[in-house]
Amino acid sequence: MYKNKTITVLSHFLIWLMLFSVPYLLSYGQIQDFYRVTAHFWIPMVFSAVIFYVNYFALVDRFLFPKKMVAFILINAGLIILFLFLKETIEDNYFKELIKSMSSNPNVTRPPFNMAIYIQVLSYLAPLLFSIALKTTKRWNKTEAENKEAANFKLQSELQHLHYQLQPHFFFNSLNNIYSLVDLSPDQAKSSIHSLSKLMRYMLYETNMEMVPLSKEVDFLKKYIDLMKLRVSDRTSIDYRFPTEETSIPIVPLLFISLIENAFKHGVSATKESQINIDMTLEGKTVLFSVSNDNFPKKTDDKSGSGIGLKNLEKRLQLLYPDKFSFDRKLQDERFMVTLKIETN
Repeated sequence: MYKNKTITVLSHFLIWLMLFSVPYLLSYGQIQDFYRVTAHFWIPMVFSAVIFYVNYFALVDRFLFPKKMVAFILINAGLIILFLFLKETIEDNYFKELIKSMSSNPNVTRPPFNMAIYIQVLSYLAPLLFSIALKTTKRWNKTEAENKEAANFKLQSELQHLHYQLQPHFFFNSLNNIYSLVDLSPDQAKSSIHSLSKLMRYMLYETNMEMVPLSKEVDFLKKYIDLMKLRVSDRTSIDYRFPTEETSIPIVPLLFISLIENAFKHGVSATKESQINIDMTLEGKTVLFSVSNDNFPKKTDDKSGSGIGLKNLEKRLQLLYPDKFSFDRKLQDERFMVTLKIETN
C-alpha cells in the first residue's frame, strides 16, 4: 500500500514537472522571457493543478458520483470564474509592464478579449475532465476488483461445499460395500476397514489443497480399486492402466473417483460375468481418463449411495476447468462408457 502511494505521488510530480517545463522543452534553445512564461503559462498551470486536485480528492466523490450534478457544475464554474479573475488581477498588479510591452509590440498579436477568455476556460476544463476520467477509471477498477473478489469467494465457498459433499458420499458408499463383507468374510471386512482409513486420511488431510500432484491422485485411485476388488466375485474382471512414470502435473483432487465408484456401483453383477476397464493416459499436460463397464441398472428401491457423484463432478469441472474439459457419457452394446479430458495447463 505504502509503495503504491509513493509511486503515485512520484508519477504526479513527474507529470507536473514535465508540464511546467513545456515552454522550455518547445523553445528549441531560444531564450524564454521568464515573466512572460510565468504570467501566461505557469500561473494558469497552477490554477489548473488546483482544479484537478480539488475535483480528484473532493468534488468528484462528493458531488459527481452521488449525482449532485447542479452543485458539481456550480462549484467548478465558480472556481473557473475565480481563477479567471485572479489571473487578470495578478497580471494587472504584477505584470503590467509586460502587458504594455506586448501590446505595443507589432510582432505580437493578441487574440480578442472574448477569444482569450474562451481559450482560458477551455484550459481549465481540461484538468477538470481529466480528473473525472481518472477518478472514474479508478472507481471502475475498484468495482471490478471487488466483483472479482466476491466471485472468487463465492466460487471457493461453492467448491468447498462440493468437496465436503463428496466426502460423506464416498464414505457411505465404501461403508455399504464393507457391510456386505461382514458376514461373508470378516477378515476381508477388517482389511477393507484398514484400507478405507488410509483413503479417508488422504481425503481429509491432503485434498484440502487446491492442487495435488497427479501421481498422488493415481495412488489414491489404485488403493480404492484394490479395496473394491475385495467385495466383487471372481466373475468380475477389473482391468486398469495408469501412467507408470512419476508425474508432478497439478490436478484438482478427487475428480476421477466418482467415475470409478459409478463403475463398481452399476457395472458389477452378483450372478453374471462383468468387466470394468479403467484407463488414464497423458498427452503432454492433458489428462485423458476413461471408464467402461457393463450396465446393470440398480432397482428403484436400491438406496446405496446418494446419486450425487456425477452431478458433483460436472459442477466442479465447470467451476474449476471452464472451457478446458470435455465430459462424455454413452451407453453402447450394453456397456456404459465415460470419457473425461482435462487440460491441466
